[in-house]
Amino acid sequence: MDNNKNEKRDLERSLKPVGAYLDSLSDFADLLGTIKQAETAAKELLEETAAPPREKERSAKSSDRDDEENASEKDRDSAQNEPEEEPAQKEPSLEELLEKLDELVGLEKIKQNVKSLINYVKIRKLREEKELPNPPLSLHMVFMGNPGTGKTTVARILSELYRAIGVLTKGQLVEVDRSGLVAGFVGQTAIKTTEAINSALGGILFIDEAYSLAPDVGSGNDFGREAIETLLKMMEDHRDDLIVIVAGYSGQMEKFITSNPGLESRFNRYFIFEDYNSEELCEIFSSMCAKSEYILTEDAEGFAREHFSEIYDMRDENFGNARHVRNFFENIVSVHSDRVSALEGHTREDLTTVLREDLENAAIL
Repeated sequence: MDNNKNEKRDLERSLKPVGAYLDSLSDFADLLGTIKQAETAAKELLEETAAPPREKERSAKSSDRDDEENASEKDRDSAQNEPEEEPAQKEPSLEELLEKLDELVGLEKIKQNVKSLINYVKIRKLREEKELPNPPLSLHMVFMGNPGTGKTTVARILSELYRAIGVLTKGQLVEVDRSGLVAGFVGQTAIKTTEAINSALGGILFIDEAYSLAPDVGSGNDFGREAIETLLKMMEDHRDDLIVIVAGYSGQMEKFITSNPGLESRFNRYFIFEDYNSEELCEIFSSMCAKSEYILTEDAEGFAREHFSEIYDMRDENFGNARHVRNFFENIVSVHSDRVSALEGHTREDLTTVLREDLENAAIL
């Protein structure tokens, strides 16, 4: 009988979760004690780890303040790392540009021609405002002269002058030569020339050694003629916001202009850039030395005068003018550096003083 009861109890236990039965009152008492101990331990643990309400509040505020400070610091770092916007450069006024023109060494006839042209354009604009008629105007120009006579410099000042008086919208100067206009295959020259002209819209397209576009009059195989035809068409299409200046040696530029009726009709203003004389060459040289803080001794100045007088008297059609002066100056700087580098305890005077021997050695380089 007892065996049957035990089997029945074992069967019931197998059908219920573990721990659902207690065998005696002592087991029940042990269970209650264990539960009470667990509650006490949990309460003590909460008291130890939990901060008082005020402390919690202070902790939360401190955390928020730390977050704000970190955010502010990040904002400051971000602001410091962001590139500062460069202030827009102020466009030079007409008066400032005319002063810049006057500061150029020599070129007295060119300066006078430029000022007359500016005055002419200004009066045309005033007449337009008064609804008075104006004759047709072409501002395309031919600059004729040897290398180094200031043609590019004057063209750059002209572009700014025309912008200042409202003839050009942008006033940039785009410099090209034959290689910047002519391609090596049929059909590509027109594309290349068009791209160059488009980049100059609103300003001046300056074509140096323009005569190289038509080296052989009557030849139909040279792509330079395609460049000329494209140029003439776009000069007409953009006549209100494009000025073209062609430049080169005097004799060759005359042949170039007369080689095409379209060129003759569009280029009717000629600026002749004469060679700098020996005194002007010396003045250009002295300006270069002053800008770089090189001081010539009296003997060195005497050699410079002799040198520029000699090269002027011996000049030919390839005379470099200011280019020769610049090359001569750069040679002097190189020779001076070699000499001074061999000295010990370099003084400011050593670094700035140029001797006659420096010029003599530079002249034979």
